[in-house]
Amino acid sequence: MDKIVGIGEYEISNDQEDCLKTFALASCVAITAYNPLLKVAGMIHIALPTPFDPEDGKRRPCYFATSGIPLLVNRMCKEYGCKVEDLQIKLYGGAQSIRSDDYFRIGSRNYSAVRDTLLDMHIKVFEAQIGGTVSRSLIMNVETGIIIMTTLPINI
Repeated sequence: MDKIVGIGEYEISNDQEDCLKTFALASCVAITAYNPLLKVAGMIHIALPTPFDPEDGKRRPCYFATSGIPLLVNRMCKEYGCKVEDLQIKLYGGAQSIRSDDYFRIGSRNYSAVRDTLLDMHIKVFEAQIGGTVSRSLIMNVETGIIIMTTLPINI
């Protein structure tokens, strides 16, 4: 079954027939986590680095890197029996805007927050497809952990 991961959402599955999918990652960052021993897959679609208001982080934790990543990893460990050291973490997205007036640089700020959050948790990144000026969509197979990425150019 396809499980769609929208902006500010996450999914975890150990059903070998499932695929986790997310679409149109531009400045957003998707973090995938896979345990090849237990065949457990997780994916989160981060929109912003950190909440402006702590209450927003509580209401929508998966929207932010600093609150969403710990939620995903902790749930995979507690509810699915994964060990942090067995997780293969991959990062996708964090694209740069093609606009010359992109003062906020959300793509690079998202990636920095994701990287820093993972470092604080002592989690290594297995692979990263970050930056550029493309929109990325992902399909992750739960049985194999294989991720198929498609890209499209970002247009104004």
